[in-house]
Amino acid sequence: MRTSGVLMPISSLPSPYGIGTMGKAARKFVDFLVKGGQTYWQILPICPTSYGDSPYQSFSSFAGNPYFIDLEYLCKDKLLTKAECESFDWGGSEQYVDYGTMYVSRYALLKKAYARFVKKTPADFAAFCKKEADWLEDYALFMALKDANGGVAWLEWDNDIKRRKPSALDKAKKQYADDIEFYKMLQYLFFKQWKELKAYANEKGIQIIGDVPIYVAGDSADVWANPKQFYLDKDLNPIEVAGCPPDAFSADGQLWGNPLFRWSTMKKDDYAWWTKRIQAMASLYDIVRIDHFRGFDSYYAIPAGDKTAKNGKWKKGPGMDLFNKLEEKLGRLPIIVEDLGFLTPSVIKLLKDSGFPGMKVIQFAFDSREGSDYLPHTYPTHCVVYTGTHDNDTAMGWMKTAPKASVKFAKEYLNLTQEEGYNWGMMRAAWSSVADMAIVPIQDLLGLGSEARINTPSTLGDNWKWRATEDQITNALAKKLYRYMEMYGRCKEDNCKKAVKEQADEAVDK
Repeated sequence: MRTSGVLMPISSLPSPYGIGTMGKAARKFVDFLVKGGQTYWQILPICPTSYGDSPYQSFSSFAGNPYFIDLEYLCKDKLLTKAECESFDWGGSEQYVDYGTMYVSRYALLKKAYARFVKKTPADFAAFCKKEADWLEDYALFMALKDANGGVAWLEWDNDIKRRKPSALDKAKKQYADDIEFYKMLQYLFFKQWKELKAYANEKGIQIIGDVPIYVAGDSADVWANPKQFYLDKDLNPIEVAGCPPDAFSADGQLWGNPLFRWSTMKKDDYAWWTKRIQAMASLYDIVRIDHFRGFDSYYAIPAGDKTAKNGKWKKGPGMDLFNKLEEKLGRLPIIVEDLGFLTPSVIKLLKDSGFPGMKVIQFAFDSREGSDYLPHTYPTHCVVYTGTHDNDTAMGWMKTAPKASVKFAKEYLNLTQEEGYNWGMMRAAWSSVADMAIVPIQDLLGLGSEARINTPSTLGDNWKWRATEDQITNALAKKLYRYMEMYGRCKEDNCKKAVKEQADEAVDK
């Protein structure tokens, strides 16, 4: 079955309050996908962001990002008023998130919602807390303690709390009971809105592809609550951290800094933590995309404290043992894996043995430093093709910033012309390929340049900010997209019928 989708981070949706949310704009985007004959909406991780604002560095692998809670829906629930929402500063730009302002304004406003929430607590709140207790108790306590400690990392907390001494935890739970309830409320509201949004998408025939980072942040409830699962020393400091070795793109490599998993310990308990994590993600999303798949075959370990990734060493990962155990416990799950980067024969074998579809990125096809495994004529059917990912420049940006020889080759190979639009030529290559699934970033559909890039790896300060404006995501664009889906056989029959009906209804309304 040939299908197609669009990569659009929730944070990038239009919104009057500084960042995209799970509200009306999210549903309008689902409607746009339907009209465009799409099957999938791919998003970035939806966990709470920490230092650097990256969704790949979160305070929890299980929690939802409070920024994505829609304020207008809270007004409908009488937890806030529109005047209160409008009284806060949300930054000076419709096109970029101001995370500093967001942190100050959003939490202050949500505290107002909490004051009303506790006076009339929803009947299902206790049941939610009980159902999610396995991660929620630790997360809510972690966040309350983080606030109490001025935001510093948990490694700098009082030693008894840092080491989770039961008497110290009991005392903290009593001392910060109100703050703990606040963070539980945020998760209740997040998952209530998420469940409703996902139901809306699924009813319309749109499936959501979610993203699971392989690693977790060192300053997270995950590591604090489960230190034995990570490669830490007796003082709970990382011994080695994650990253990528030096290559043609980076002379120093990439120093991510995440603590590494203690795979030998995880194997002994049948990968219990990973099982919980994947089970939670599989319940959130229709399809799970696992980031940095090659790290399960072998991972790059850098001595903690190093300033670059130059001194790292490759170490053996769990391989198929992990995925066999996950399948044994959870059944066969719909998974896409990010198999980009330097692929050894053992990584290629792991991909084949897993049976999961890997990724092909068209931008990589024309870079002499990467070889030509990404040229569309080399694709197997069992893969997912992208024009680019959240870590790449946009298609139009790439045409301006890539080496001239690469751009020349792309123009020749793809028959790119200014008349058609270089972005449309690249997307056409993805849609016309034999790949079962094709995903294009929303920026490529909109024909935007480097100003709309989501992330530049190994940089801080200007990432994860870009947002679409309401006037950019139009019915005319949806119709144009739909024509390509018909042309290249990527519109599932039910979705095609829905698209035609949506377009007809639109015409009647006019």
